[in-house]
Amino acid sequence: MKSLQSKIALVTGAGRGIGAAIARAFVDEGAFVFVTDIDAKGAEIVAKDLGDRAEALTLDVRDSAAWANAEALVRERFGGLDILVNNAGITGFLETPGPHDPEHFDLESWRTVQAVNVEGTALGCQSAIRLMKHRQAAAIINLSSRSGVVGIPAAAAYAASKAAILNHTRSVALYCAEQGYPIRCNAILPAAIMTPMWDGMLGTREARKAAIAGVEAGIPMGRFGRADEVADVAVFLACEKSSYMTGGDIHLDGGILAGAQARPERAEN
Repeated sequence: MKSLQSKIALVTGAGRGIGAAIARAFVDEGAFVFVTDIDAKGAEIVAKDLGDRAEALTLDVRDSAAWANAEALVRERFGGLDILVNNAGITGFLETPGPHDPEHFDLESWRTVQAVNVEGTALGCQSAIRLMKHRQAAAIINLSSRSGVVGIPAAAAYAASKAAILNHTRSVALYCAEQGYPIRCNAILPAAIMTPMWDGMLGTREARKAAIAGVEAGIPMGRFGRADEVADVAVFLACEKSSYMTGGDIHLDGGILAGAQARPERAEN
């Protein structure tokens, strides 16, 4: 039997990139997936490609009313939810005027990043708990980032938001355990995964090639990660193979946080 057979899942930001890869992996493992995105066309394209076990749903994760509508739809159709992936997120580089460094940051740009990344995740968890607390076993998966555990000088808003997501994951996990709800909540912390989110940082043409080479030079495994590699971890956290894991986090960074930089080496005599 497939690991997510007959499970009902909702993935945010699933119109492209990591979210789309997770939606595909869930369908492949037997789940029915609500493919949600603020980009209605993107969600529809992904859902159509996935077939009759997927359905597109337009969802602005910042909007509590939109979450209420999604919650009502899921409850009406299936009676509840088994898996939520809070994947929707922005760096702010493409979506706001910025800048995003700690000295010069634009307050409205900061607030936009927090609204999508932090408030969107919190609202998703809130709706999911209501939809999941009467299920037999359920899982919330939040997408944090390497940026949530290290400083990012040029992207302070993004780094702060991802740190908040990591901590909220722990709060949700403990709350659900205390309430006796059958809900686990864990986080994935990707780094350097090649998706459209990187477009605002990598540039185009020759500059892009140079930027990619520069990033890969700092990754011990020597390459960007792939969206399907994140999806594989999401499947693990969504299924019963991780049944004793809650409030945890999995780093998916090609070895970056293992300490590859500035490592001491013994001098040759």
